[in-house]
Amino acid sequence: MENDVENEEKKFDNDKIVKLIIIGCGQRGYVYSRYAIERPNRLKIVAVCDPIKFRREKLAEEFGISSDFIFENWGDIVSKEKFADAVLIATPDQLHCEPAIAFANKKYHLLVEKPLAITEEDCERITKACKNNNVMLSVCHVLRYAPVNIKIKQLIDSGLIGEILNIQHMEPVGYYHHAHSYVRGNWRKLSTSTFMLLAKSCHDLDLIHYFMGAKKCKKVSSFGSLTYFKKEKKPKEAGNAMKCVDCSISKQCPYSAQKIYLEHYPWKRDVLVPDREPTIENVKLAIQNGPYGRCVYESDNDVVDQQVVNLEFEGGALSSFSMVAFTESMCVRKIRIYGSMGQLECNNGYDIIYDDFRFGDKEIFKPPVIQNTKMSNHGASDYYLMRSFVYAVSQNDPSQILSGPDDTLASHKLVFKSEKSRLKNTVLSF
Repeated sequence: MENDVENEEKKFDNDKIVKLIIIGCGQRGYVYSRYAIERPNRLKIVAVCDPIKFRREKLAEEFGISSDFIFENWGDIVSKEKFADAVLIATPDQLHCEPAIAFANKKYHLLVEKPLAITEEDCERITKACKNNNVMLSVCHVLRYAPVNIKIKQLIDSGLIGEILNIQHMEPVGYYHHAHSYVRGNWRKLSTSTFMLLAKSCHDLDLIHYFMGAKKCKKVSSFGSLTYFKKEKKPKEAGNAMKCVDCSISKQCPYSAQKIYLEHYPWKRDVLVPDREPTIENVKLAIQNGPYGRCVYESDNDVVDQQVVNLEFEGGALSSFSMVAFTESMCVRKIRIYGSMGQLECNNGYDIIYDDFRFGDKEIFKPPVIQNTKMSNHGASDYYLMRSFVYAVSQNDPSQILSGPDDTLASHKLVFKSEKSRLKNTVLSF
């Protein structure tokens, strides 16, 4: 893949450096900005915006951005004459729609963190605005850009396994990840964020949609609930403790805040203290006084902690998807694709096992992955997403984007329909 990167640089060799504005300087905004560090000849961050002063100024300092281009409110940027090529929308999920439409109307190309928006109507509004203004829209469905998934798609489209008949896909959220994000964190409540399938797993239904190709979904059913992270599941030994620091069984609890943030996983500490440096002392104070130190059985969360989705596509092809919170593995998807002439399987995010029904052959494909990048999450797909978007803008070539407006709208509609099926407890048709 190193040579591939070099070849891509030569292929797109010109003087165009894409200028990008970042709206939302949290974790995802920060991660995507790394591409400008690693490929400064391709991307330049020219302005940042975030309501939290510490975050916007920290990112601005890294890129040498002057105070005139550091903003608290995105509306102040829209009011100016256009001064960049593209905008990254990395605000909270429920705050994507209005800035996306406003910047599309100003003729900025858009890179929007998933999900595109939290209602079907707003997704339609954004895609319409982009098409009306002839600007490119790329939603951060990073799984499409993972080398392993690109290879799977190539193998499917080559006819290697014949006609696709069945896809089984699983997302293991990770027990500590779920406790962090969906019990204590920003995505724990429907009223302040959105439903779990959209927030976490729109990636996955998009991937199934991507692999099925031209086959359209005809029917959907879904089941799921808040199964475990609720008061009645609290161990009796924990007594009336509301916080991990006050709990007598904290050392035995897998969801202990001290374990997650201080011991086993020095993880997500910047989220606990977004307005200052995440030192050990600051993290300890956040655990003691903030929401990330709450007992997981005493939180105000109401999103599901497991869900299944069943899909029927044209021609009778079927797919089943499972999202499970209670896993040791975190976000390393497991997938099996069954065709009329063979099957593909990937359980570790890197190796594809191919079984040929016709001749009994077995082969393992190992798509190479770039090594010299810090954008290594999701099999380095964060890197490949940014590379594709930057090249698309640089060359005015939307074909570089693997999830354009119509395609991403179709996959989002799968998610909304699946959640409606769960809530109505019935099979729904498209």
